[in-house]
Amino acid sequence: MPDVAIAAPNEAAADAGEQVARAGGNAVDAALAASLVTMVNEVGLVSLSSGGFVTIQPPDGGAPYTVDGWMDMPGRGGRPLGGGTWDIHTEYGGGVGITIGPGSVAAHGSVAAFEEAHRRDGRLPWREVVAPAIDVARGGFRLSAASRYYLEYVHDSIFGWDDASSAAVHDAQGELVTDLIVVPDLADTLELIAEEGAATLHTGDLARLIATDVLARGGILGPGDLAAYAPVTRPSLATRLGEWTLATTPPPSVGGVCVAAMLRQLDGWSPDDVEEMVRVQREVLGHRISVLDHSLDLARDARAYLDSPSTTHCSATDTDGGACAVTVSSGYFSGMIAQGTGIWLNNTLGEQELNAGGLHGRTPGTRLLSNMAPTVGRHTDGSVLAIGSPGAGRIATAVTQVLAGFVSGLGLQEAVHHPRVHVHNPGRPDEVVKRETEEGLTMYYGGVGATLVRPDGHLVAAADPRREGAVRLVRATG
Repeated sequence: MPDVAIAAPNEAAADAGEQVARAGGNAVDAALAASLVTMVNEVGLVSLSSGGFVTIQPPDGGAPYTVDGWMDMPGRGGRPLGGGTWDIHTEYGGGVGITIGPGSVAAHGSVAAFEEAHRRDGRLPWREVVAPAIDVARGGFRLSAASRYYLEYVHDSIFGWDDASSAAVHDAQGELVTDLIVVPDLADTLELIAEEGAATLHTGDLARLIATDVLARGGILGPGDLAAYAPVTRPSLATRLGEWTLATTPPPSVGGVCVAAMLRQLDGWSPDDVEEMVRVQREVLGHRISVLDHSLDLARDARAYLDSPSTTHCSATDTDGGACAVTVSSGYFSGMIAQGTGIWLNNTLGEQELNAGGLHGRTPGTRLLSNMAPTVGRHTDGSVLAIGSPGAGRIATAVTQVLAGFVSGLGLQEAVHHPRVHVHNPGRPDEVVKRETEEGLTMYYGGVGATLVRPDGHLVAAADPRREGAVRLVRATG
């Protein structure tokens, strides 16, 4: 039974990681259990209808790998694409346009990826990994600060049009609920997942309920889309920074490509050199906007770029030498709960910044783009690291700045806490360089969670003050 360090976005998720670690679980078990709890209680940020990436450093020192559970473009059944959606504008995040409705729902994959990662390197039985999420769903939860912050902007426009959704997040006066939330059917849904695995979300009862409801309301996600979905395991995208070998998400995550590209230019960077960070972001994110976001072969174009002169997140590491970084997202949410499931459905097709080709512009069955960049690392002295962040287009810049600061000599929590900079729309007429101050840290700049195990067994976990992050250090002896 290893010692385990856990970083999660809320206390209940961290408790879940601790619970499975004390039961004999490892870093993979702990990170997955914590992430499943966020799919229950981080309303508006992630749900079981989500996509994600799990990046793992195996404890035997083998090559790191990433399980791609990101979402597919639906529409395999030949149904006409288009329709079932409408656009809203919200001032959240400085102002963003969002497409919602049943036609914005993509084919989910995160639970299937979790199951595959668990099969490869988990230790506890699958049911024990899911159990904490069942308990939270059955006992109820209160909105986290991050959920409440987002829902203050969109509780009517996104979460108010569907009766089940509206009832879940509003009180009798139509205000955001402050009491415990118990979403009908959700605990039973998780019981099915614990018993039958991810199959129930793709070929079983839950898949049937989700597809039937989406199609009935004018969407395009059908049973064939869910049945054909499969997670893909790929070698992680590796780069060197100082004495660290860092491994992050390969395409179709454009976020991992951007992290790798920025890190390769920041070896020896000082956290006080803000202008150099701005220069690197402007170059890499500008290349993303002009080339990578429009690529028809992202793996090829990413390789060409890297070979020339870059949501919620949970991290865990253990004293066996394993590390697991998990980032998952449901977009901004479609606004609907699939009848009979308790699952808020994603709107990944409606994330306009990720769909340069338009709402239904990709071929059915192809992976969508993602900003995610869960990352693991191994030092030449044997230390292991897991890190990642939510934050849409700020994921890559948040992860890069924390890693570069840590490798330059900052402590892990100090690097997470350090003010960040983000170049928005680089190279465009509306480019803005946004800078934090020590007194004004905000969740706009991400919510990094990071864990570290030193070769002597010393555990470190760092949570981001920009969100309600929580950490646990679990010793096998108590």
